[in-house]
Amino acid sequence: MSLASYSIMIDISKQLLTLTTPNNTYEYSVSTAKNGAGQREGSGKTPLGNHYVRAMIGRGAPIDSVFVGRRTTAEIYSDSLASDFPKRDWILSRILWLCGKEKGLNRLGGVDSMRRFIYIHGTPDSEPMGIPLSHGCIRMRNRDIIQLFDLIPIGTHVLIKA
Repeated sequence: MSLASYSIMIDISKQLLTLTTPNNTYEYSVSTAKNGAGQREGSGKTPLGNHYVRAMIGRGAPIDSVFVGRRTTAEIYSDSLASDFPKRDWILSRILWLCGKEKGLNRLGGVDSMRRFIYIHGTPDSEPMGIPLSHGCIRMRNRDIIQLFDLIPIGTHVLIKA
């Protein structure tokens, strides 16, 4: 199948990610930024516009694997680990690192989504979906991000809209 037949649309107002593949459509509840939509570096907002999946990190890692700096820590998320590190922004199971496609909107300068480390990633199952609570990324349930990861090729188009 061609890369063009895969696309992801993230609707911030609905807190919904829709994946379209050649054979099916999938919908997942997500959690985008608590600070709303926006492009600026340091804003803690989810960037809008056209992106693509630049890197896919975590293939084969166990569910609930902990990532720091895009590398596994060999830890598996648990309530006791969470209580040991209460301030961590948990990035779990898989990472889809996004790169903006629109110069001045989400690419280059102070609005570059990749340089802002904007990901679609797993989060603890205790975190609610459907409510904007992230620091800018798009959070998903761990089983959902693993399924999404396994369904798409690198380079998949991602549209984030308000």
